[in-house]
Amino acid sequence: MESKKLTLSGIPAILWGRPSDKLYIYVHGKMSRKEFAESFALIAEQKGFQTLSFDLPEHGERAEEKDRCDVWNGIRDLNIIADYAFGCRAEVSLYACSLGAYFSLNAYPDRPFRKCLFQSPVVDMKWLVEHMMLWSGVTPEQLEREGEIPTPIDTLRFDYYKYILSHPVTEWKFPTSILYGGKDDLQPLSSVSDFSRRFGCKLTVSEQSSHPFMEPTDLPIVEKWLRDNI
Repeated sequence: MESKKLTLSGIPAILWGRPSDKLYIYVHGKMSRKEFAESFALIAEQKGFQTLSFDLPEHGERAEEKDRCDVWNGIRDLNIIADYAFGCRAEVSLYACSLGAYFSLNAYPDRPFRKCLFQSPVVDMKWLVEHMMLWSGVTPEQLEREGEIPTPIDTLRFDYYKYILSHPVTEWKFPTSILYGGKDDLQPLSSVSDFSRRFGCKLTVSEQSSHPFMEPTDLPIVEKWLRDNI
């Protein structure tokens, strides 16, 4: 398919698909990169959309950058991408996966998206971080005292934890469809169901899928969900 590499305020990006006034912003999750948007972009193109994907800090072409992949840098980068998208397209929608969904919830409460798609979204970061602390034997008091603590899962940071506690998601006003795996170990179904109820989202649960949706049996599930909801 057609693709064009862009650099937007230093952020490496790819614009996928034939020219269109309709565009999806594609926000990847952790351990991913902008090139992984191609399968999404192929389906979106068939429905008349271009797709704009980009590398988050510490990912893809930005793997060696000093900026961390945290909520502050995520918000900054997502707004740079949105400024470009809304500045040159009549209609903009959003796809976000995992950590990318958490960044989107924090960066985009006021952007006029036509539609949003969340795959394995992290909608309850407080639950995730507190369970990472539990799994690693780290207390909130210890984290506050030490500032940051490396763990086998990820580095825990007290400033990040403070942000999470003081910035709960209280607003999301766009038509949103969610795909969630019943074996997701990063978010409980109760959190995703509660988010869906509060904000009127359409929730699809694939009972035998885990967080990454990377098993061969997951591919047709994801494709059908995308075709039904883009």
